[in-house]
Amino acid sequence: MPLTNSRLKAAKPRSSDYRIADNGGLFLLVKANGSKYWRLDYRFRGKRNTLALGVYPLVSLKDAREKRRHAKIHLEADRDPSEVRKEEKRAKQVDRFEDVARQWWEHYKEVWTPKHAANVFRRLEANAFQDLGHLSIDEITPQRVIVMLRKIEARDALDVASRVKQAVHAVCRFAIQQGIATHNPASDLDGIVRQRKVRHRPSLPREELPQFLQLLETYSDRGRLLTQRAIKLLLLTFVRSGELRGARWEEFDFEDKVWRISAGRMKMGNEHLVPLSRQALEVLELLQSMTGNYELVFPSERDRSREMSDNTMRRAIFKLGYDGTVDGKSKAVPHGFRATASSILNESGFNPDAIERQLAHKERNSVRAAYTYHARYLDERRTMMQWWADYLDEMRASGKVIPLFSRAANG
Repeated sequence: MPLTNSRLKAAKPRSSDYRIADNGGLFLLVKANGSKYWRLDYRFRGKRNTLALGVYPLVSLKDAREKRRHAKIHLEADRDPSEVRKEEKRAKQVDRFEDVARQWWEHYKEVWTPKHAANVFRRLEANAFQDLGHLSIDEITPQRVIVMLRKIEARDALDVASRVKQAVHAVCRFAIQQGIATHNPASDLDGIVRQRKVRHRPSLPREELPQFLQLLETYSDRGRLLTQRAIKLLLLTFVRSGELRGARWEEFDFEDKVWRISAGRMKMGNEHLVPLSRQALEVLELLQSMTGNYELVFPSERDRSREMSDNTMRRAIFKLGYDGTVDGKSKAVPHGFRATASSILNESGFNPDAIERQLAHKERNSVRAAYTYHARYLDERRTMMQWWADYLDEMRASGKVIPLFSRAANG
């Protein structure tokens, strides 16, 4: 007997699940907990199967019979309704922003460093998927993207907002290229993210270097010797603090007097060569007696398999009085040594291109960037790095600022 709406409403739960049949394999499954589900029994190529058609009363009797009719049409065309359902589901999901974003990320992650790839996905997952992930690209409007960005801005995470906007734009462009979408909702949003006033990292002026260098010699009496030597090597090489903290003994070639930092550890994704001055080699020899049996040159005190905290050197510098609160002393942070070195070396007449290469800044010349340039100006840089180490030594020993005009760049 065909089902009626009154029979459906009157169906009460029992001690175990039971079914009420309609025609053509359609039935209502009544669960012991009172839930009611539409099901369709059918045979495809001799095998019995059951297709879920929805929950009653959200799916009415009329709707369930319509779904049964569509299933029968597929069966007559020798197509399994369950497989058709899966195909339709995949088709609906393939253009969801989150699915496309994952495809885009998989496509490009091999050309990124592992760290950058992880950061890109983490930003999308934490900031974009909740608001945009369930929508198809063509459903996303510029206004929806703006609303998402405003939420990020409300956390004062302006850099994150800018990077998420770039990623959303890239994902949508990828969707267009793959034929998944027809427009890019982030294409006209340049300037939409509020900009923060640029604040340069605090750096020591040349006039304060002699006193700082002398105070640094006393730090080992009051603090950790490993931290003091980390700061010394940072001053002598002016690499980024993260590059120094992650230094591994296998990267140092003592015979060739060079520190070879792999591309995966560099901000710009290119291998970087750091010529080692006599003074830098002396610091490394002292460090070998401390951490030479570990993989890391500057391991964490708590866990030798992890690198030194990014705050360790900063706190040491502040303990020396360079936190901006002591009269007569500037505020300084580890990253600021790069600006100090760059300023002095440029004023001293060294080749600006050699200085930029030593700082491992991004190659602005797109033609040159296409070629391996990690060893560019290497001979000039060897001379420059030794001059810099000697200059620091002379200021530390004398306690005075050495006039730059008395030091020739090629002397």
